[in-house]
Amino acid sequence: MNIKKELETKVGIANGIYLNDIDIDPLTIKAIMINEVVPADPSQDFYGLRDADYMKTTIPLLQGAGTEVTSIQDILQMGIYITNAVKTPKTEYAIDKGSIENSLPYLEAELALFPNIKVIMLMGDVAKKAFNMITKKSTKKNAVPAVSTYKLRNSEIYYKGIRVMPSYIMTGGNILIEKSKVTMATEDIVAMLEIIK
Repeated sequence: MNIKKELETKVGIANGIYLNDIDIDPLTIKAIMINEVVPADPSQDFYGLRDADYMKTTIPLLQGAGTEVTSIQDILQMGIYITNAVKTPKTEYAIDKGSIENSLPYLEAELALFPNIKVIMLMGDVAKKAFNMITKKSTKKNAVPAVSTYKLRNSEIYYKGIRVMPSYIMTGGNILIEKSKVTMATEDIVAMLEIIK
């Protein structure tokens, strides 16, 4: 299945929306990692160039968690799919609610493509906010409490039988500065790998 074509068929083609133009078997995916926002240059996204900026932080995180991945293909073969909550590049430092809302139909349809999901990792506050906006539509409440991520990390949160794990942003220069967040994100990935193995 081509993710981009499938989502455009389900939701429609929208100007400026970046979708993952990759072919994968959705039945093989057991975990989804939701990053915050697509980069301004699509070639720097997870499924772009081999040495794309987003992979420069993602691969070390997964390697730190004990995997031997060296590419996005290795990650997919482990049953892990990575996507972005916001499908349009950010224009300012903060991501506004409107950007999240515009991308929500795509993210919701994207999550529904994978029937064998055991874990959804929310990599950063924007991913957490977007996921809560989706879950609130069906349950009338947030799946993830509005509490600091570090307080939630050891909670077992479930949504429709799927383990939901709030964690920290996995891309961008800031992750390299905040070593404690790298450590915590790595620990969260270890926990996710235990669930899907």
